[in-house]
Amino acid sequence: MKELLLVRYGEIFLKGLNRPYFIRALIRKIRYALRGTGSNVWVHDGRIFVEGFEDLELVIDRVTRVFGVHSVCPAVEMPKEDFDALCRQAISMMADMKGTFKVNARRSDKRYPMNSPQINMEMGGRILEANPQLKVNVHDPEHVLNVEIRDQAYLYVKVIPAVGGMPVGTNGNATLLLSGGIDSPVAGWMIAKRGVQINAVHFHSYPYTSEQAKEKVLDLARKLSYSCCGIKVHIVPFTEIQLQIRDHCPEEYTTLIMRRFMMRIAEKIAEQTGSGALITGESIGQVASQTMEALETTNSVVSMPVFRPLIGFDKSEIIDIAKKIDTYELSSLPYEDCCTIFTPKHPATRPKKDKVAEAEQKLEGETLIAAALAGVEVVQV
Repeated sequence: MKELLLVRYGEIFLKGLNRPYFIRALIRKIRYALRGTGSNVWVHDGRIFVEGFEDLELVIDRVTRVFGVHSVCPAVEMPKEDFDALCRQAISMMADMKGTFKVNARRSDKRYPMNSPQINMEMGGRILEANPQLKVNVHDPEHVLNVEIRDQAYLYVKVIPAVGGMPVGTNGNATLLLSGGIDSPVAGWMIAKRGVQINAVHFHSYPYTSEQAKEKVLDLARKLSYSCCGIKVHIVPFTEIQLQIRDHCPEEYTTLIMRRFMMRIAEKIAEQTGSGALITGESIGQVASQTMEALETTNSVVSMPVFRPLIGFDKSEIIDIAKKIDTYELSSLPYEDCCTIFTPKHPATRPKKDKVAEAEQKLEGETLIAAALAGVEVVQV
């Protein structure tokens, strides 16, 4: 008998002839997530298995965070020929349980002498006889003993939900504008869940934003990297651009012009890193720079698609997801963000694009952007 972890995937089943590509991608990401655990990951007959680990809870925690994994099941592998031994193992696995149960057998090996209903009835009867605290309920049981007959027999009871989605990297690359707030980590997580490999760009305005603020953002990236299997964070020095905007542009446009510079710089980094889109955490109407007119004004300076997965979300809905993915507490730490400094008292909420562009003419935009890109620090998390 051998203990192992059975990894199940969901949406990949729908990929038809492309399914092997997605399975291979998922296996690579699981292996990446399990580095240092001594685990061996392999696939057979449509099932992914993990074995050779010492710390089952650690392995479960890491695998359930990997995008593309639907659920995991701690299982035992046994020779299928000795049905009596399988029943003894099943009885042992159900011994501490109370309430209702059923046996759910799946027989991939059609040469096996018992079919699935026969396995269900015989094994269920033996479990019931040995564990009188249990009762059979085949329609809505509290516990399900799963038995899979393949090259070997696999038995498991517990099915642990995982994050779902698609394996990262199977749907291209995108660049996330990552602030220290609540919204942008959630936006990045949502796009990555659809199989997109994300890089991140963070704008740091030292000394107006502190080293603690920078570390906070890197910690947020580390949280995301559990599911994304690694993220490169491009830290852009943004102080000089913000000072120039403050000193030379109309106050009501400073936030919008700042956002336009961010988008331009992020697009250039995206092009350098092979990204096909930008990602932001904007939600329509949440703040002055996120009205329809303001968003169109910032969009107009880039040609790359901009993904805004939170565009129709309420703040409470975003917070719920942030708590789910364990970024909320980090995002709530009271360290300043470059978007919160030099904030105008009365920002324009219905800006005219041509007026904003005219205000920018007072700046040496290309020179400022080139200097910022020359000072980018890249951190792999």
